[in-house]
Amino acid sequence: MMNFVKPFTLFTDQDIYLFKEGKHYKLYEKFGSHSVEREGVKGVYFSVWAPNAKKVSVIGNFNNWNHREHILFPRWDESGIWEGFIPALTWGTLYKYAIEHQGKILEKSDPYALSWEQNLQAASMVSTNWYEWNDTEWMEKRYKKNSLESPISVYEMHLGSWLRNEDNPEKFLNYRDIASNLVPYIKEMGFTHVEFMPVMEYPYDPSWGYQITGFFAATSRFGSPQDLMFLIDELHRNDIGVILDWVPSHFPGDANGLHRFDGTYLYEHEDPRKGFHPDWKSYIFNYGRNEVKSFLISNAVFWLDRYHADGLRVDAVTSMLHLDYSRNEGEWEPNIFGGNVNLEAKTFLQEFNTAVYKEFGNNIMTIAEESSDFPLLTKPVHDGGVGFGMKWMMGWMHDTLFYFKVDPISRKHHHHKLTFSSMYMYNENYMIPLSHDEVVHGKASLIYKMKGDEWQKFANLRALYVYMYTHPGAKLLFMGDEFGQTGEWNFKQSLDWQLLQYPVHKGLQDLVKDINHLYRRETALFENQFKPDGFEWVEADDTDRSVFIYLRKGKKRDDVLMVVLNLTPQVLDYTIGVNTGTSWEVILNSDDKKYGGSGVDANIFKENHEPWMNRNQSISINLPPLAGIVLRQKKDRKYKLNRIKQHKK
Repeated sequence: MMNFVKPFTLFTDQDIYLFKEGKHYKLYEKFGSHSVEREGVKGVYFSVWAPNAKKVSVIGNFNNWNHREHILFPRWDESGIWEGFIPALTWGTLYKYAIEHQGKILEKSDPYALSWEQNLQAASMVSTNWYEWNDTEWMEKRYKKNSLESPISVYEMHLGSWLRNEDNPEKFLNYRDIASNLVPYIKEMGFTHVEFMPVMEYPYDPSWGYQITGFFAATSRFGSPQDLMFLIDELHRNDIGVILDWVPSHFPGDANGLHRFDGTYLYEHEDPRKGFHPDWKSYIFNYGRNEVKSFLISNAVFWLDRYHADGLRVDAVTSMLHLDYSRNEGEWEPNIFGGNVNLEAKTFLQEFNTAVYKEFGNNIMTIAEESSDFPLLTKPVHDGGVGFGMKWMMGWMHDTLFYFKVDPISRKHHHHKLTFSSMYMYNENYMIPLSHDEVVHGKASLIYKMKGDEWQKFANLRALYVYMYTHPGAKLLFMGDEFGQTGEWNFKQSLDWQLLQYPVHKGLQDLVKDINHLYRRETALFENQFKPDGFEWVEADDTDRSVFIYLRKGKKRDDVLMVVLNLTPQVLDYTIGVNTGTSWEVILNSDDKKYGGSGVDANIFKENHEPWMNRNQSISINLPPLAGIVLRQKKDRKYKLNRIKQHKK
């Protein structure tokens, strides 16, 4: 039997040491398939981790998928790595690993492959992620754009269903076609960042990308790695940041994937109480295994490094951190302290956050999708925290949607659903999400969650957006919600862009556009968005009239906005306490006719010198129905001059 594989390695002794210690964070430079030259001959180097295999060979379209011809060499250092050089292979070669274990041959795709086929065979492809980037200007200044003291307004989207080919709705757009449509749209709408639901290769469309097989491969549904890089490059060149959903929580049981990769539980925990996810019927990574930690953290670094991603939103963190997640009594095993925290997963997340922030500094962000009150999630690791930059504010989302589903007549009984978040909003660095999870599986679209007839539904949603964008924290809005998509999100088809022919939908979109630009323009809305100095209640207890009033403050003393929400369908004449010497102007009214509102003017019709709401003066204003208004504080010139004269005396 002839072996056509030649000895070759990219690994140093230090690489092997770090890999086995769980501290090698750039394994993508070593594992997988790499075009190299050996003794003047060009070809491809292959390496794979399969410590329990009896034999590993490379099979592909170059050898008729024959596992007897190209057998890799096992390393001598007990690392479990098989490797070797095959001459004359080039980019585009299709391959898998044939792994022999206990007399059976498993055909596995390469965990580190940069590209995969898009078919049942789903073979790996010898590929490259070389790309000539043109985003130097963005990369040099992005630490400002990704700062917690900058506006962060994220447009969450699913690449396969944002927009489809008009002539052939069954056909996906290429990453480059998406770029030509998406970039001008995001710029016009004023979002600062785009978040892509998983772009890593996945076999099953209904998983939306959350059940990944090719962790290092950009899904070939929409083109090549370079096509995705072009999309990210174009977004960066237009001052738009890119966040990628990242899934270190689980993986599917596909035969060619990570499950029982070398015939044993290699990547997953062998105890089903820790290694099998009952909800998703998927497999949970073994966070206590060093080589698995190296794999996962290398994967995170890969997307931030090679694809210039500005952030990773880490999926399903709650399920990772809790041993009893979605399990009944007796179906989980407590940790060594008798608690329900998965200590190995917590340590892994701490090491992940430490590694990526050490490598990229404040140029990037990590965001946890976490729905429990797990402590110190966004606090530094050296202070006992988990080290995330932000976490999703799921409590805000659930309370807010509950409130807006209630008939306005009954809202007085649920008033503090909207005030409760102020009790904890500075416990962590929060991102406020209205995500894809809220508009699927029978939950109804956002517009149809709102109470009342068509006018009330749209008025309610416009008011909700004013509340959302003026609440402390970063923002995230799922695609279609910006124009009032009426149907639930369907991953199989394009959004219903034709709805924009109707004034109420176009008006809602215009409001989101204006409020995005307002958020970016008004420093009071973002400079202190993660600090208690940035927020103050003026009226939190007017339950009978369902009115909420609060201030947002920037770093400068006079940089103040006032937000007033009237969440009943009645027009109100309302008196509001203000500080001495301040005057106010309305800068946004969600009931404006241009937004599809009824057009009631939010008019300040009186300024009073009598104290009100524990403040020295007051203003009286018309409050439009089911509306949010934003006022900007102006310094009264006469008052300012009098203070100057008194000071001079």
